[in-house]
Amino acid sequence: MAQAARKSSIMMYVFAFPMLIVPFAIYNMIAYLMNMDFHQTVFSVPLISGHLMEVSTGDVLVLLGVILLYIEILKSTRFSTKAIVDHVLSIILFIVMIVEFIVAEKAATSTFLILTALSFVDVVGGFTITIRTAQRDVTFESEGRTAS
Repeated sequence: MAQAARKSSIMMYVFAFPMLIVPFAIYNMIAYLMNMDFHQTVFSVPLISGHLMEVSTGDVLVLLGVILLYIEILKSTRFSTKAIVDHVLSIILFIVMIVEFIVAEKAATSTFLILTALSFVDVVGGFTITIRTAQRDVTFESEGRTAS
């Protein structure tokens, strides 16, 4: 029983960091360590029309970012100290991404711009959803009755 509680506590800390750091880190590894091009085709998908849709490295990173943004939006529905820390870390990640986009030559790509936009949506959406959720939990008393 104690082990299950400890395991769930560990999982909460795993999710207490911004998930969009994963595509950001992968982007930097590909750009700086592997020195690869983000327009390089990873795989092709045959379509009914007979054409092949080529999926590039940048496309895969953007898709990963969209999926992780969905998880981030789900995470922002909870209200706790960990959620506040997660929001602060998301803001820091967004600022770092903006600075890297402006300063670093290898970050001046459309893939990185889209990942930065996803980070912006994470910051704004996270705070908006957290505030809306907190408003529902607050009750105000007026003239002997409770109103939401």
